[in-house]
Amino acid sequence: MSKYKLLVVLLMGVFLVDSCSENDLELSNPNQLSPDTFFSNESQVQSAVNAAYANLQTFSLYGRLMFYMMDNMSHENAGNSQQEGDKVTYADFSFDSSNNQIFDYWDSCYRGINKANFVISNSDLINEISDGELSDEMKRKFVGEARFLRAYYYWLLVNRFGGVPIRTGGADDLAEGSPRSTKAEVINLIIEDLTYASENLLSKSNEDNGRATKGAAQAFLGKVLLYEEEYALALVAFEAMSGYDLETDYYDNFKEETEHGIESVFEVEYNISLGTDAKWDSSVSGSGPNHATFRGQDYGVLNWFNVYPSDDLVAEFEPGDNRFQGSFYVPGDTYNNGQNTFVASDFAENGGNVRSVAWKKYQNYYKQTDEASESGINVKIIRYSDVLLMMAECENEVGTQANAIGYINRVRARAGLANLPLTLSKAQVFDAIVHERKVELNGEQVRFDDMIRWGIVASELADTNFQSGKHELWPIPDREISSNANLSAADQNPGY
Repeated sequence: MSKYKLLVVLLMGVFLVDSCSENDLELSNPNQLSPDTFFSNESQVQSAVNAAYANLQTFSLYGRLMFYMMDNMSHENAGNSQQEGDKVTYADFSFDSSNNQIFDYWDSCYRGINKANFVISNSDLINEISDGELSDEMKRKFVGEARFLRAYYYWLLVNRFGGVPIRTGGADDLAEGSPRSTKAEVINLIIEDLTYASENLLSKSNEDNGRATKGAAQAFLGKVLLYEEEYALALVAFEAMSGYDLETDYYDNFKEETEHGIESVFEVEYNISLGTDAKWDSSVSGSGPNHATFRGQDYGVLNWFNVYPSDDLVAEFEPGDNRFQGSFYVPGDTYNNGQNTFVASDFAENGGNVRSVAWKKYQNYYKQTDEASESGINVKIIRYSDVLLMMAECENEVGTQANAIGYINRVRARAGLANLPLTLSKAQVFDAIVHERKVELNGEQVRFDDMIRWGIVASELADTNFQSGKHELWPIPDREISSNANLSAADQNPGY
């Protein structure tokens, strides 16, 4: 299926299944979907699965807020004077439990979980569909997609909030809300879901663009195990992947025409030709024509230019690293298919300050002169270069430094840099991994979590308002505590 057709079906699935919100999981209402009559053929199963993808596109996740939240907290972004105050709260760590954007993040993730649960909890009905209508392999595949997506939404939650309420769509889910589970319990569910997905999803070569694949589940499972410091098990998951490699040109990872390339493991779909009318008012529901991301407009040097790459990030690049040119614009660079040239005055913010560097990643200037308020460039969630650097980290812990350096050097070679010597110590290899992940994955919403798991976040953000023991997590939203009978103020994260 083409990307176009997949997203059309996704839209249909959103309209059909969006009623599965946290407050209306009971589907016996005749005005809502009935599983007994809904799961009777392949198109119905697929539309239900597709609906679970839609929340990744929402305004409160990859449509807009995710970029600011993560890039500002990591201080890969520096803010211009016109940046909205609610986005500044992530850079100066002034957010609290009343923050509406944090609640929307929470809400959108749970709506995605509920849509995935609608599929997973009706697996028995799916299995009753005749083999002539839907093969056993495809039944397992669709359930695997739902479990992959449920795992990913829980991953977004557990990294930002720690332990959260677990909802699986079963009879044990309480109408008045679920109690808070421990982080370990959430991680265990994620691992269970990804293990199933890695065993039952199709390979990238046999799957439609935009859908979760076996390789995506293996990479994601390896990442979760790495975060849990289960390095040997993570390596097993990563090494099971096949069919991936690095793009020859680093910048091809961030253009619309080169989406789903050999380096892409999983990405969030956008396609403005399918409609964008709901982009401002679909912050949590994932419904309506919502196929645009604001990344280009928000970060664009010729447009809103709310943020620019921080001095700390820019200084991390070695001389001759071609990832600099793939990540940033500087005066003298060309754009609009080489027909225009940036000049210094283009880099002036509204307050008059002239910046020397602007974001190029995920920008549309390479082919046009203006971003408008929407972009159709997909967002990469996992790239193979990320996997190689995670494999290097695992090898450095439980394997050999030489193997770890080999993975790092594959990434450096694409960047046009010299190989690291094979004689580096374990500590030196770790430092090399920290450096490579910072430059390779800049502006891709991974550094903040990297700094936390490495235990370096307090020192790296020492000149900010970051408070160790508090800001590693976000506060549980007040609106959730007040509406969930099984949560109280005692469940709030430390410091809030």
